[in-house]
Amino acid sequence: MSAVPAPGPRRKPRPNYLLSAVAFLASLVVFVVPFVFVALTAVKDRRQAADLDFSWPHRFRLVQNFVEVIRARDYLLIIAYINSTVLTVASVTLMTVLAAMVAYVLQRRRGRWNGLVDFLVLAGLIIPPAVVPTIWVLQRLGLFRRMPGLILVEVAFGLAFCVLLFRAFIATIPRELDEAAVLDGAGPARLFFRVILPLLRPVIVTVVLVQSVFVYNDFVNPLYFLPGEQNATVQLTLYNFNSQFSTQYNLLFMDILLITIPPLIMFLAFNRQIVAGMTAGAVKG
Repeated sequence: MSAVPAPGPRRKPRPNYLLSAVAFLASLVVFVVPFVFVALTAVKDRRQAADLDFSWPHRFRLVQNFVEVIRARDYLLIIAYINSTVLTVASVTLMTVLAAMVAYVLQRRRGRWNGLVDFLVLAGLIIPPAVVPTIWVLQRLGLFRRMPGLILVEVAFGLAFCVLLFRAFIATIPRELDEAAVLDGAGPARLFFRVILPLLRPVIVTVVLVQSVFVYNDFVNPLYFLPGEQNATVQLTLYNFNSQFSTQYNLLFMDILLITIPPLIMFLAFNRQIVAGMTAGAVKG
């Protein structure tokens, strides 16, 4: 019987440079080109910016436009930044804690009601929110036009997505950890906050970053549920330079640039953590 020849070294797959080039060009067109257009328009004077063309500024007005945007309507942008920060921090904190607790209970305690609860969680992603009934509920609770009311709205609208992420990650955590903690005398609260929650750090980072950008960039909910000039968030400041008969495009795009920079920096700084948290629960093993 002849000996079976030993397999040779496996050849590494050659990288597809064409596909990489196409992906790079697509990213360049979709993300970089619009950002450059916004940045160039933001430093033009009012007359040249009104042309809305992709051209080099005749005269740079970076400082002047920046100062005008900050001073517009009695420094409304500063107030809006404060409101957006409070809204984002409070909403994301509540969203993260509640979603982690709900996901842990749904994943660990199986019962006859789990199917219904799973359906309701998915419905939260599929069914669009109803504006008028939500306003009616907030009015009855005395929370309409108030920041706590908008915080609850943001939490309610983002909770389903967070629960799905947390639940997928919790499924990868062995149940033996729960059993060992219970044998050591840990109660339900201590088991969750001292044992399970520290293990959720990768997905917590993802939830915090993704939902922070979502809440920070939200335009519709503050417009409907938190009206009033002093309640404005950063997205609503775009109305400062856009009217029925004229638009100051240079100041409008400068405002857009100032609004875009914080979430852009966040995504660039924590891009790997976001991807790691999104894929952490994809494979159980």
